Amino acid sequence: MKTVLVVEDSRAEQRLIVLLLQQAGFKVSQVDSAEAAWIWLETNGRPDLIVLDVIMPGLSGLDLCRQVRAAAAYEDIPIVFCTSKDQDFDRFWALRHGGECLHH
Repeated sequence: MKTVLVVEDSRAEQRLIVLLLQQAGFKVSQVDSAEAAWIWLETNGRPDLIVLDVIMPGLSGLDLCRQVRAAAAYEDIPIVFCTSKDQDFDRFWALRHGGECLHH
């Protein structure tokens, strides 16, 4: 079973994303910050996909994406941004930081 790491600070959005992914047959782990996601990666290994919010307290999703892309152990994990931000500017920066795509 493929594993997805969901990084989302909003409980409601986190719950929705997790339920949708579980219904699609994925094993899902969830954390509420970029810092917690990095700890998760260091202790649990590689997920098959990371679903990442853009704006979070502390490190942003963009910061975490850049950090993941810079680490040889994680650089090729697909990252999908899932956010309420819907401007072309947001999509540009998500892709520029190494995200595969941005959904809102």
